[in-house]
Amino acid sequence: MTTTTPPVTLDDVRDAAARLRGVAHRTPVLRSRTLDARVGAEVFLKCENFQRVGAFKFRGAYNAASRLTPGQLARGIAAYSSGNHAQAVALAARELGTTAVIVMPEDAPRSKRAATEGYGAEIVTYDRYGGDREAIAEALAAERGLALIPPYEHPHVMAGQGTAALELLEETGELGALLTPVGGGGLMAGSATAAKGLHPGIRMVGVEPEAGDDTRRSLEAGRRVSIPVPKTIADGQALHTPGELTFSVNRRLVDEIALVSDDEIRDAMRFAFERLKIVVEPSGASPLAALLSGRVSGLPERVGVIVSGGNVDAERFARLCAGGD
Repeated sequence: MTTTTPPVTLDDVRDAAARLRGVAHRTPVLRSRTLDARVGAEVFLKCENFQRVGAFKFRGAYNAASRLTPGQLARGIAAYSSGNHAQAVALAARELGTTAVIVMPEDAPRSKRAATEGYGAEIVTYDRYGGDREAIAEALAAERGLALIPPYEHPHVMAGQGTAALELLEETGELGALLTPVGGGGLMAGSATAAKGLHPGIRMVGVEPEAGDDTRRSLEAGRRVSIPVPKTIADGQALHTPGELTFSVNRRLVDEIALVSDDEIRDAMRFAFERLKIVVEPSGASPLAALLSGRVSGLPERVGVIVSGGNVDAERFARLCAGGD
């Protein structure tokens, strides 16, 4: 009889939490009576839009980067990202006294690129619809001798992301369900590891944009499925296939995937701004959109939501809330 060791465990998430203490923010958990009444459940929003760099990504990036050897740190770090992981690695590198080179799509939101450069990173661009960002970053890392920290396909990254769910459950106690946005799957893998490790009966619900349902299709097929790179306002979820490591975790621990339209995401962004007084980017709003639009049936009495980020510039935020892109 053989057993397969999972790439990330509850102990790994707890270890990451200890490493992040005093470095990452312990983000607030918001409540809204209006939201509770709308969805018919007590909802607890873990607001990672208040995390350093404005998104949960700093947790995983710093957890991974802080484990590099002095020699690796001296040479620098490489990463690829549409924006939030880019900023996270850039800030982690700065905090650890090293440099970062980030491969970003040409059409990455301007605010995310500007913030990444503001943290001191070098940017290398590519065409997201025709280029292979992973191959470009791997070649760059090999050429320059850099340590590559991928946005989700890494045990230390997944463990770091899981600390958001760990903190949420420490504050709220047991929840009946936890909704998490799904892109490459790192946040969900870490969150599910933490949540199911603490409360095995919790219902893990991933949320994807309708145009980018690669994880839903993969879970239904029992294997990783590739789709054309989706066109959606949720740029952080515009991926064509789940990660190999993340999928190995999520196929065991995720109970269901809910899909939301771009219009439902826009509605959720407006609701968060008008009723909760917070700014949420499209990917971060997708789980809230699933709740508000009734995309998740049979909700338990107490529901957690990870609001993954708030990195959207004022011009695009206003355009999205007005129904544009």
